[in-house]
Amino acid sequence: MQAMSLAVHIPLVCFGIAWPTIVLFTEGLYLRTGDPVYKALAKRWSKVMLVLFAVGVVTGTILSFEFGLLWPNFMATYGEVFGLGFTLEGISFFVEGIFIAIYVYGWDRLSKTAHFLSGIPIAIAGVVGSLMVIAINAWMNKPGGFTQVDGRVVAADPWDALFGRGFVWHELVHMYLAGYLVCGFIVAGFYAHGWLKGSRTRYHRAALIIPLTFAALIAPVQLVVGDWAGRTVAKEQPVKLAAMEGLGQTTAGAPFHILGYYDAAAGEVRYGIKIPKLLSLLADHDPDATVAGLDAVPVEDRPTTRGINIVRFSFQAMIAIGTGLVMLAGWYLLTWWRRGRLPRSKWFFRAIVLAAPLTVVALISGWITTEVGRQPWVVYDHMRTSDAVTEAGGLPIALGVLIVVYALLLSGVVWLLRRLAAHPPETELPPEQRPGAGAVAAGPGRTGDATSDGADDGAAD
Repeated sequence: MQAMSLAVHIPLVCFGIAWPTIVLFTEGLYLRTGDPVYKALAKRWSKVMLVLFAVGVVTGTILSFEFGLLWPNFMATYGEVFGLGFTLEGISFFVEGIFIAIYVYGWDRLSKTAHFLSGIPIAIAGVVGSLMVIAINAWMNKPGGFTQVDGRVVAADPWDALFGRGFVWHELVHMYLAGYLVCGFIVAGFYAHGWLKGSRTRYHRAALIIPLTFAALIAPVQLVVGDWAGRTVAKEQPVKLAAMEGLGQTTAGAPFHILGYYDAAAGEVRYGIKIPKLLSLLADHDPDATVAGLDAVPVEDRPTTRGINIVRFSFQAMIAIGTGLVMLAGWYLLTWWRRGRLPRSKWFFRAIVLAAPLTVVALISGWITTEVGRQPWVVYDHMRTSDAVTEAGGLPIALGVLIVVYALLLSGVVWLLRRLAAHPPETELPPEQRPGAGAVAAGPGRTGDATSDGADDGAAD
């Protein structure tokens, strides 16, 4: 139940992190240029932001109940340590909700400056709220800031627990960049699909280029941050790194295997492509460095064999997809830099469409790596998952109900977004601001509808 809820909610968190900034950037283009294309686009996207926020309210509420219902001993024991984080996250949530309402319903009611400024708290609240939750997860991976006697917390310093461990910063940056990748490629994928179907107006081109540029600029940076995260895990959670590779024995000059599965009986990866010394190089920037294997801890303190393979497959899926996104981003950026336009190949747009769901797969794979790789601990080296989870009956029924709820939510979101997309872009502008017929598509000062493959590619520059 918890895994399914997180898988549903985390992509919405990405939109909470990145989408307000992208919408504000688009409105800023309108304020700078006066081009109604950007206003129509920002106004429509703000409605999408409202819909996704409303869905996030539901999924976030379900998650908050699940923490108490599914993990009663965890919450009872450590609630005073990380409770401040949930409190601040709740405050951020209310601030975000208030200003989203002002922003969406303030179009053409507030002055241009006041309306733009009303969107800034949305972006800040989305970042702060997710920061609190990420800080709690980082604490679970590297706990501290408390004293525990006979299983009870007798002294807690929430600020030190959440921000004094040093583990939060790589998780924070890695997740924030992931937010822009997921949000950017999903939105670009939607418009790339329309491009393949023949929708090539300036409105459509701007809607494709803006999120795609955000994602393309972030993708190579994420590789660097991923290296930082990997080296931090190697230092602080060596067993997790061993599970990610399937490294049975502590090894100097440890190899890295592409594909393959971990065979517990043999204590090694079977049928994988072995790259000598690569794991040591990744973990310590030294090809001869010693990397701790699963044998560094007793069997009962390791993930199960099934868990190790889950971590391996998830980690490799994340790396493979991330590498592909970097190559796709490079294709786009290099073409734009050299020729000032989008690539003309249909395979580029097909790749963008494919990248949209794959970014979500990479996102969920990353969280599976983080959470399953920590097992059997819910609080690393302090509380086991088996001691934290509920023993209540009837959970299969609750799981079935939850599946139905999420299916209904998904159906509602699809219906709302399809209904929103069915209206022409010019309907987002008040009658007195609407250009002549087709002007929102062609844009001011342009001729024609720019439907040919390389025509007017600089429209969203």
